[in-house]
Amino acid sequence: MNTWLGMPGVVCALGSGMDAVAQAAFAGDTSGMRARTGWVQGRTLTLGGHAGTLPPIGEALPAHHRSRNNQLLLAAALQIEPQLRGAVARHGPGRVAVVLGTSTSGVNDNAPAFRQLAAQGAWPEDYDYRRQALSSPSAFFADWLGTRGPAYTLSTACTSSARALLSAHRLLELGLCDAVVCGGADTLCRLTINGFATLDALDDALCLPFSANRRGINIGEAGVLFLMERERADARSVAFLGGGASSDAWHMSAPEPTGAGARQAMLAAMESAGIEAGQIGWVNLHGTGTPHNDAMESHAMHAVFPQGVPCSSTKALTGHALGAAGALEAALAWATLSSGNAGGRLMPHVWDGVPDPALPALEFSTAAHRYAQGRPRVAMSNSFAFGGNNVSLLFGAQP
Repeated sequence: MNTWLGMPGVVCALGSGMDAVAQAAFAGDTSGMRARTGWVQGRTLTLGGHAGTLPPIGEALPAHHRSRNNQLLLAAALQIEPQLRGAVARHGPGRVAVVLGTSTSGVNDNAPAFRQLAAQGAWPEDYDYRRQALSSPSAFFADWLGTRGPAYTLSTACTSSARALLSAHRLLELGLCDAVVCGGADTLCRLTINGFATLDALDDALCLPFSANRRGINIGEAGVLFLMERERADARSVAFLGGGASSDAWHMSAPEPTGAGARQAMLAAMESAGIEAGQIGWVNLHGTGTPHNDAMESHAMHAVFPQGVPCSSTKALTGHALGAAGALEAALAWATLSSGNAGGRLMPHVWDGVPDPALPALEFSTAAHRYAQGRPRVAMSNSFAFGGNNVSLLFGAQP
């Protein structure tokens, strides 16, 4: 069963609003990736933070909902509020679900409280664990929108919000609801950034996915929301064709080196959608810029697409938004498929142009690439996470 995704609300390093974000992404704009100090002691890092002002969370909602993570969600929601309120009016609050992904929630907002505890031996009066609970995004959003359907948050590292879209599709298939608000948010977080620094996985400069010179990732942040329904709401809606997931449990932080789990997720996505590799016109790669991830994904892509397929990593444009990355890259795939992209443009792979001779060659898309004329457009979006957690999603539209 196909479901439909209306225009998403998006805030990220590329900007705010789907049209502005898409325009910057098609142009390969990396200006949102900025050098920053103060996150890791003694280092200047390139990070993909959202530079704009975020809306406040009003006094009508409990104080523990007030976090930057939830503000990212609110900023995305306000862009598509008529869609969201319309769904609640059509279906009733009990038939609208909320499924979101995150990995940080409000941890960074609560960090000062932990510092006070360490220094003074007591929590500050305004400390509230619920601000950082993984359930916080969905609890906040259900409160803000006034829904009473299923509401839960998934946290499976870098596949969190991709799994949220997959779970939303399944809720609709099962008839448990009639509309799902799905997506995710993750915030620049000192704990997370220092964790990746400890793993020696960060590139201080702009990341170089799949390059022979790749050194690691840039962390980003984003808030992304879709409304998924069984029926097509308007001409710009894009079909969610299907998705696949696997959990190869190879290692806590390193991917299975041959790409077996990634390959399994891609093949499962194609089987669920009833399409073949040759029908896919573009792949948004996970493409983090780390040596092991890019090597694994190159092998998996070569196995699934032996004849090649235009593909790109968009991490140099947005940073790796961790738990929000899957939904953010789904939104970029949505932009290539939307009727607003009349020429069928694909998003460019931004790197130094130096391929790794040890890896299978991939067909990286440029600004000149287009979907094939006269054929349905189909895009795949890949997300591969710590612990061997893999998700591949497929989206489609008529030319």
